[in-house]
Amino acid sequence: MRATELRPSPTLLVVVGAVVISFSPVFVRIADVGPMTAGFYRTAFGAAALLVYTRARREQLWKGPVPFGFAAACGLLFAADLRLWHQAIHYVGPGLATILGNFQAFVLAAYGIVIHRERPGWRFVVSLPLALVGLFLLVGANWSALPPEARTGVLLGFSTALAYAGYVIVYQQSQRSRVRVTPAASLTAISLVTAAAMGIGALSEGESLAIPDGSSLLSMVGYGVLCQALGWILISLGLPRLPTSRAGLILLLQPTLSFIWDILFFGRATGWTEWIGASLALGAIYLGANRPRRAKS
Repeated sequence: MRATELRPSPTLLVVVGAVVISFSPVFVRIADVGPMTAGFYRTAFGAAALLVYTRARREQLWKGPVPFGFAAACGLLFAADLRLWHQAIHYVGPGLATILGNFQAFVLAAYGIVIHRERPGWRFVVSLPLALVGLFLLVGANWSALPPEARTGVLLGFSTALAYAGYVIVYQQSQRSRVRVTPAASLTAISLVTAAAMGIGALSEGESLAIPDGSSLLSMVGYGVLCQALGWILISLGLPRLPTSRAGLILLLQPTLSFIWDILFFGRATGWTEWIGASLALGAIYLGANRPRRAKS
């Protein structure tokens, strides 16, 4: 049997990666640490695992100041994303915070339309009202009854989407640069920069970096090694060999499962309107994520 026949299915790689990453907000919710500290340990433990992986594959980590500059910019944007998302998780729960963060698909679609003059296409036209209806059923219908913390959590979730969209835009530019490193090496550098930013941010805000107990330690190790390293390694190996539409559908497993874990593990009260809202929002995110190719000028 040839070696190529032993390669795992790209669909399987991406599915497993998405399932692993779907536990990210669960680890954050379980650990008794602050939002900056959670981000620090996610990226610090993740960077350690990624360093082992890249060195085992003999991937070059340093190719000059340009790739590192991109990594630094990505790291700072990712730090902002994690800070906002972790706080949103504590305010509105893992499921809703993750769904709101995935609205980055619409930010990226708008960026493509405005900056690159991409044609919106029927997907964007259909997905936008679907997303608005889904959001209304998730949070808008009972907005006046929500406590102040929950309202703040919703706004933080949308802010997460903005920060993550910025990260994706800069990362895409880095991979189009004439001088670039491999995706795994890039993620290693980004993780190191993010860990430094989160550590400095935690100390400047007076947030302790101490891990209070064994459960929190295991959560942070799992968060870093599994979600930051293993999950993204699996996805990066499978994505290039998948059609875009299938990849987008599979990656939708991550926010979907995070919403389900919130219900199963943390007893989130979910009525039929929220189920419908979540389904509409996730469907809209899928449509929005599958943007048309850039129109030729």
